[in-house]
Amino acid sequence: MKLQDGWLSDARHAPSPHCDERPEGESPSLLVVHNISLPPGEFGGPWIDALFAGTLDARAHPYFEGIAHLRVSAHCLIRRDGEVVQYVPFNKRAWHAGVSSWQGREKCNDFSIGIELEGTDVLPYTDAQYQRLAEITRVLMVVWPAIAKNMAGHCDIAPSRKTDPGGVFDWPRFRALVSVSGKERV
Repeated sequence: MKLQDGWLSDARHAPSPHCDERPEGESPSLLVVHNISLPPGEFGGPWIDALFAGTLDARAHPYFEGIAHLRVSAHCLIRRDGEVVQYVPFNKRAWHAGVSSWQGREKCNDFSIGIELEGTDVLPYTDAQYQRLAEITRVLMVVWPAIAKNMAGHCDIAPSRKTDPGGVFDWPRFRALVSVSGKERV
């Protein structure tokens, strides 16, 4: 997996309009792990792409009525089967963190990369998701080494609002996979 102009070579690209330039002189130094499923608890549909594209049909499901108006995105989504979908190039600011703070710095979107895992707070993530997340993280750390020391969940940067990626996310497993140089193992 390689990066070219902020895009992963092995990802499906679905550009989102919900992004902009990072503040001048700012580069990624934090990785934020999220989860998402639309409708909640359902996997595999087109709804996440539609939400991040700004085309989610509020009439398609009762839950969508409350979120279709949102202007949100993430840099990537890792589906349950390991497919990676990239919405925003990593050198741009995706709108994933909302009101947030990390180590005394506010507005985490300015200096973070947001990766969504297709899942919920209570359902274990798949081996394929851990493998792909670690692979992407290693690629990112080559370009932005500060990420190696700054990995957090959405719950860590917005604890009063968010709970993802949930207690089932295995941080020790993820960090062990990231530290394996060039090899993927479970």
